[in-house]
Amino acid sequence: MEGSTIVLKDDAGKSLPCTVETAFKVDSTEYLLLQPVDFSVQIFAWQETDDEEETELVDVTEEEIDLIFPVAQAVLAEQNLSLKRSAHTLTVEGELPEPTEEDIIEIDTEEDGNCGEFQELAHFYYEEQAFSVFTSLDPLMFIAKVGDDGQPEVLTPEEMAALEPYVEQYLDHVLSTEDAEEEF
Repeated sequence: MEGSTIVLKDDAGKSLPCTVETAFKVDSTEYLLLQPVDFSVQIFAWQETDDEEETELVDVTEEEIDLIFPVAQAVLAEQNLSLKRSAHTLTVEGELPEPTEEDIIEIDTEEDGNCGEFQELAHFYYEEQAFSVFTSLDPLMFIAKVGDDGQPEVLTPEEMAALEPYVEQYLDHVLSTEDAEEEF
């Protein structure tokens, strides 16, 4: 199953083609570690801070995405990138430009204070508001369980929390095995 492509669906009927990175079982339930085929992206708005010379990134609501999506799509199309409203995330299809130092920014995307490095793909304005489209330098991964009907289902936050210790243990084992194989 590793290396094969499957399609995740959301409640709205949107789809997200993913590559199966690995499969594993916990208590007779099969789980899949999935990576989207296309690049996951996020759109942020630039907002001035109290210090008028600085700006910060703020999340964009679904309603704002509805408004700015055609503009973001057009700006990315100039780079031969196709913006899609996929299941669970926005994605771009196409060949990403090589990241330069100026394109990379650290963004705090987690409530626990974790920062990730993101590449800015596009910058645009909509009604005098600045926006940027970013992709993470670390690929987005999903964990899905194989349902009774054989179809993959993205885990709920509760299921993910319960599975997290097993995933960490599994990944530690896989990584230590790969390290041992590399030593030979």
